[in-house]
Amino acid sequence: MASERFKQTSVLIANTFAFTMCFMVWTMFGEIGVPIAEQLDLNGTQFGILTAVPILTGALSRLPLGSLTDRYGGRPVFFIILLVIVPAIWLVQFATAYWQLLVLGAFVGLAGGSFSVGITYTAKWFEKDRQGLAMGIFGAGNAGAAVTKFIAPTVIVVLGWQAVPNIYAGIMLVTAVLFWFFTYSNPAHRTASSVSLRDQLRVLNDPKVWKYCQYYSVVFGGYVGVSLWLTRYYMGEYGFGIQVAALIATIFVLPSGVIRAFGGWLSDRFGAHTVTWTCLWASLIALFIMSYPETQYRVAGAGGEGMVEFGFGIPVWLFTTALFVVGIAWGIGKASVFKYLSNEYHENLGLVSGIVGLAGGIGGFLLPIMFGALVDITGVATTVWMLCFGVTLVSIIWMWWTERRVPMLTRDEKHPGKSAETQSAETQSAETRPTES
Repeated sequence: MASERFKQTSVLIANTFAFTMCFMVWTMFGEIGVPIAEQLDLNGTQFGILTAVPILTGALSRLPLGSLTDRYGGRPVFFIILLVIVPAIWLVQFATAYWQLLVLGAFVGLAGGSFSVGITYTAKWFEKDRQGLAMGIFGAGNAGAAVTKFIAPTVIVVLGWQAVPNIYAGIMLVTAVLFWFFTYSNPAHRTASSVSLRDQLRVLNDPKVWKYCQYYSVVFGGYVGVSLWLTRYYMGEYGFGIQVAALIATIFVLPSGVIRAFGGWLSDRFGAHTVTWTCLWASLIALFIMSYPETQYRVAGAGGEGMVEFGFGIPVWLFTTALFVVGIAWGIGKASVFKYLSNEYHENLGLVSGIVGLAGGIGGFLLPIMFGALVDITGVATTVWMLCFGVTLVSIIWMWWTERRVPMLTRDEKHPGKSAETQSAETQSAETRPTES
């Protein structure tokens, strides 16, 4: 009989592998959508909708799938998801109309719903002080988006875009078989059947849940939305071909997915609040740099002698460096937000992770559509980064108002005569704990 430690390790590895493959499939329209857009003559908004529909169904399914995981366990729910999406993936290659692609994309999107199943299934196998690292390792399956950027462009160039869903369907079928044979069930991890869904949903009355939804819509929703848009952005702004553009885009996608495991360790070590706060500020600064559009200046010369003209824009190396910083920050932030959840909602983690995952998925759904609409309306490509800057700033303000401002006010009330430096030193550890106003 397998030991508990062996089961933990086996479940973690199988879960992470299965989620990586699901994420690979979930984001495939970001790559095959490029030749499809050319074939069907789609504009930016239509392209955004095509890539976003799978993200929407993946997001909407996270809440019910998380609840089912609490009730029935992660193993059977995850296995059924893997089997159900195989036919939808395979049929994509035969689609010839835009509406057919949207319908099949909606079914393929169930792959994204596997997150709330796998994150709960993983967390419940580990002790509380190791959950952050375990969830971070599982969440590194986000790197499946990078797998698609490595594989899909080459397959598209060599065999055509129709070969991608054909290959992916076979990979997903093999994944389902491997998952079933290398995972285990533990009835003790299930929520008591006497607890109704209505009772579980009472957690929505907690304002902190909505705050964590906002954080996750930035770090995860932003990651998904940007991943889907990057190949097209590099092709349009810097003139790269699809293979080179997708390869450069992995500088954002791959580290952001893989580093999530490190983010889990940091969250265990320093606390969810400190890590999330730092990540949001780092991404805000980098997004400010990325938002600067290509600009031409015309200035009057000294003494009225003619006009001086010059231009300024963000070169590809600077843009990619800032993009890398955003990817690292969001990758760590994805883990730290879920550390908040494992600390506060252990008994109904599946449901709460489904709610927060839903918010993140909705962010990933809306962003590509908004990206396309902004570019179509303004004609300025960098408006996509201006939008990301704005939503990140909202999260920082919300966190300051509800988590950092309250300890500061408490210090001032209790010790009005002390200096700010003294009070800050005395309450440094308190500031790492979230406090809701």
